[in-house]
Amino acid sequence: MSRKWTAALLCLSLTLGLALGGCAPSAAKQSRSGFYFDTVISMTVYTNDEKLLDDAQAECQRYDDLLSKTKVGSDVWNINHANGERVAVSEDTRDIIEKALEYSRLSEGRFDITIEPCVALWDFTGDAMGILPDGDALAAAAAKVDWTQVDVSDGGVRIPAGMTIDLGAIAKGYITDRIADFLKDRGVKNGFLNFGGNVLTIGGKPDGTAWNIGVQDPQGTQSQGILGVVAVEGEAVVTSGIYERGFDVDGVRYHHILDPKTGWPVQNELAGVSIVAEDAFDADALSTTVFAMGLEAGTAFIEGLDGIEAVFVTRDDAVTWTSGLEGRFTLQEQ
Repeated sequence: MSRKWTAALLCLSLTLGLALGGCAPSAAKQSRSGFYFDTVISMTVYTNDEKLLDDAQAECQRYDDLLSKTKVGSDVWNINHANGERVAVSEDTRDIIEKALEYSRLSEGRFDITIEPCVALWDFTGDAMGILPDGDALAAAAAKVDWTQVDVSDGGVRIPAGMTIDLGAIAKGYITDRIADFLKDRGVKNGFLNFGGNVLTIGGKPDGTAWNIGVQDPQGTQSQGILGVVAVEGEAVVTSGIYERGFDVDGVRYHHILDPKTGWPVQNELAGVSIVAEDAFDADALSTTVFAMGLEAGTAFIEGLDGIEAVFVTRDDAVTWTSGLEGRFTLQEQ
């Protein structure tokens, strides 16, 4: 075949390709923010679907209505007010509670959604912030905490009368995963979600490089509040620490990560833990669990899990990270 005919056929192929949509326009960057789950959320995706982020926000509202413990008629509100009776719940609610119980088993009770009676006695953001709860009342609340009493079946969820649950430690992670699935089902290949500090990336950047996600400085001593950055593609980065919600009394930091056995904030050498995992739910649950374990036990625990990594920051500003982050985590220069 002559070069002339080859060039003509190539030109015809390109023309047909464009006519049939073979060279589709590149996806446009779109962003949206809102307030759900008692926190600010933001979504940035690359898509030409003008309705997509509106639909995603509607999904966020649906989950908020379903899982909030304060909204009358939500699944969690109904469970907490059933006086020991079994409550029919949505598949999402059953799924998240079953996953939470798996982490309770895995962590030997350090993670426990029945800690709500203790949570209710603390105020880390409102008018009563800085006031310690009554010790006897907190001990009585802690006596009600027992994840093994949560009964989940196809018929619904039942907890003993007087016990209550709080999904706040894991709901954002679970919902972040589900919203990412929703976006990917609608064709999104690249993007990232930030749901109150729970960051989940969809793929990499459109140019093929990884996302560089900032790891929060729990002490606030680094520039712009960033301790370092970790390169991720299709992974979540979630941080828990003493900086998020808390106050100081007589030189003691009282924060929102409570010990299920006592109801008092966990006190150890850690200021913060950041988890890198494929799922935001795993990262969310593990950030709380591993913080409660402390540096040595928490590091060993994460090193024993496949596909999970962690960055640890101590109260004296020492920073360590698990072996799988070598070459992926870069410490910020002071």
